[in-house]
Amino acid sequence: METRQVGQKVLLVCGILSSVLWIAADIIASTLLEGYSYFHQTPSELSAIGTPTKTLLVQTGVAYSILLTAFGFGVWLFTHRKHSIRISAGLLIAYGIISFAWFFVPMHPRGTEFTLTDTLHVGMAAVTVLLVLLIIGFGANAFGKRFRIYSIVTLLMLVVFGGLTFLQADRVTADLPTPWMGIYERINVYGYMLWVAVLAIGLLRSRSGSEQ
Repeated sequence: METRQVGQKVLLVCGILSSVLWIAADIIASTLLEGYSYFHQTPSELSAIGTPTKTLLVQTGVAYSILLTAFGFGVWLFTHRKHSIRISAGLLIAYGIISFAWFFVPMHPRGTEFTLTDTLHVGMAAVTVLLVLLIIGFGANAFGKRFRIYSIVTLLMLVVFGGLTFLQADRVTADLPTPWMGIYERINVYGYMLWVAVLAIGLLRSRSGSEQ
């Protein structure tokens, strides 16, 4: 039983590690790509076809997908009595597995021809957004009222800044200025990853409390 509990904790810690890894890789890559603007360009542009930072982000992306999938299993094992949280756990597992598909649908750099991979990239983004909204929506009841309110605020933030990002999407292909687009999208991505980390911490605390 003790070994199982330790294993569960390790899986939950993977949620925190996944968020830290992705954000750290994004920040580091943004400093390595010459001419890249952290504030005005999207994270996806760091792993665009032909960019020198692509290899770094593919490697960390694989690790991120593995960690997130493991976290999903940890949530699944921990929340066997809460149906909505189990749905969120299943969606986390699906998200982690689907994340591997990003490596096969990279976007092209700004100002280049829009091809099939770019179309698939946009499709993947749409699927990802839907999964994130569902994960947070079903996971909002994991704890008490405060976490539910926090989840609702996060969802509203994703809708607002996701919309602001979408409004400038065509300007990326046209190689036109995209003021603050990088910040808009990062508020979305970082906001979701913070939610994952908060969920993981809350579950770890619940686990520790139940063992006392």
